[in-house]
Amino acid sequence: MIIKRNHSFHLVDQSPWPLTGATAALTITTGIVKWFQEFDNKLFLFGLLILLITCVQWWRDIRREGAFQGLHTSIVIIGLRWGIILFITSEILFFFSFFWSFFHRRLSPSIEIGLQWPPRGILPFNPFQVPLLNTIILLSSGVTVTWAHHSLIENNHSQTTIGLLITVILGFYFTSLQALEYWEASFTISDSAYGSTFFIATGFHGIHVIIGTTFLLVCLTRHISHQFSKNHHFGFEAAAWYWHFVDVVWLFLYIRIYWWGR
Repeated sequence: MIIKRNHSFHLVDQSPWPLTGATAALTITTGIVKWFQEFDNKLFLFGLLILLITCVQWWRDIRREGAFQGLHTSIVIIGLRWGIILFITSEILFFFSFFWSFFHRRLSPSIEIGLQWPPRGILPFNPFQVPLLNTIILLSSGVTVTWAHHSLIENNHSQTTIGLLITVILGFYFTSLQALEYWEASFTISDSAYGSTFFIATGFHGIHVIIGTTFLLVCLTRHISHQFSKNHHFGFEAAAWYWHFVDVVWLFLYIRIYWWGR
């Protein structure tokens, strides 16, 4: 029996993925505690596996709703736009707390760290080496994702594919360089307030880069499958907004932590 809808809103069907996603989050956090306390990461990896499976299945359902079932009407897309705007706003406040902590330590170093910043024994990174290269990479990726977006609006399939592919490659390149930077660091997260604030701020940004790269990779596969059009591509817009947010946060990190903070 076909149910006729007399409205433009999307009433979400029953889905198990919120439950499995919450289960994955609980398993991951419990696994992290177990990993730190007992040096056993099996529960943490199991939680990551559940989260990965949940994401793949949930994204598949949303893709079907928007691309094949026509449930993402203009009114629904307005709600989705406000949703991603509020999400990015919450992320801005999330990073603001890290900047606030760093500013406090930088402007008013306490007696516990020797009344100086960086604390004695900490050798900060040179901001004009790998950090500057990563800045160029992220700014370039912002240009390529904008190029891909305008190409999609102009219905240029090949240039959109090239722009998205370059952006994804630059995202992976940035993550690789940051991993190398962490590997060669002369200090750790347990080295006073500098180490903890540095690795938490840049580490969470690195996680956001990985999420954004995955987001864009999903958009690339959807675009290759011809699931986007010049008038219906909010999934791509959301990924582009998120990526620009990642770019802006990195500029603040580079200026305030790598350059001014040293």
